[in-house]
Amino acid sequence: MKKVTLVVIMLTMFISYAQKKTNGTVYINHPALDVVDTYTKTINSGDLTKLDTFLADDFRAYNPTTDNQYSKGIDKATFLKRMKSWRESIDYFSITAAKGAYPDAIEYKDDNQKDVVWVLSWDEVKGVHKKTGVKINMNLHRSFVINKANKIKTIFIYDNPEINDEIYDSQTERTNGTIYNHHQNINNVKNMLFAFENKDLNKSYSYFTSDAVFSDINNLDGKSISFDEQKAIDKKVLDAYDIVGLDVIGYPDYMHYELGDSGVVYSWWTWHLIRKSDKKEISLPVHYQHNMGENGKITREMAYYNGILLK
Repeated sequence: MKKVTLVVIMLTMFISYAQKKTNGTVYINHPALDVVDTYTKTINSGDLTKLDTFLADDFRAYNPTTDNQYSKGIDKATFLKRMKSWRESIDYFSITAAKGAYPDAIEYKDDNQKDVVWVLSWDEVKGVHKKTGVKINMNLHRSFVINKANKIKTIFIYDNPEINDEIYDSQTERTNGTIYNHHQNINNVKNMLFAFENKDLNKSYSYFTSDAVFSDINNLDGKSISFDEQKAIDKKVLDAYDIVGLDVIGYPDYMHYELGDSGVVYSWWTWHLIRKSDKKEISLPVHYQHNMGENGKITREMAYYNGILLK
């Protein structure tokens, strides 16, 4: 059986190697690469008056990321108009080769490809959209078809459609939910904090889900901690400080967001503390963000305060 298996494996490998066939040549240096390089530098420079000199008269551009599988692309005039509008709408614009990447020029053996050269590039696009402030930092893949006259006949542009969608959506005003200044979720946060003020920890902790996570702006690593880890920190705080009182500053807001169907309570407080070691009185302003679950329980707490005031 082992001999039969070995023969089958060897035969499979032989067939695999026998089926290999070259279909052209890949170049790292080629005149077509120079065309694409100069074309890209022209876009980066913003001098788009020269851009049409790179394109063939029968030029077509395609966006394969579209959901229209029957798209016939756009012609030279339309492409130049869109490119001009797009380039002029972005500050700090650049197209550069992606890290570790470089373009390839390919001459295929196929008869229907004998008069053209394909150039494949892997790039990064960066900039900031002037009107919307959307930051552009995305990967870009382009496939160019260069004709015998060293003109770009075709471009296939693969980019991130989510960036373009965000730019489009940001050009018009739209609401994203409702702001409440009175809501049961606000009541829950207030009850949670006032229970902690009165050292009723069981009640205070009952307003959280068991898998709630906690973040503190003073954590240098920026990592969240678990409920049990937060309880241990709370014990150290209560051992080191007496709580004199807790005041609400202004009023909390509950934001229910349409996108993601989520809710956050934003609140501002002042903790009045006395450090037990030296009886120093401390007033500590704190901003909290509490993410709320469906049942009104807190799933995440983020605390913003100046930790130096506690030293």
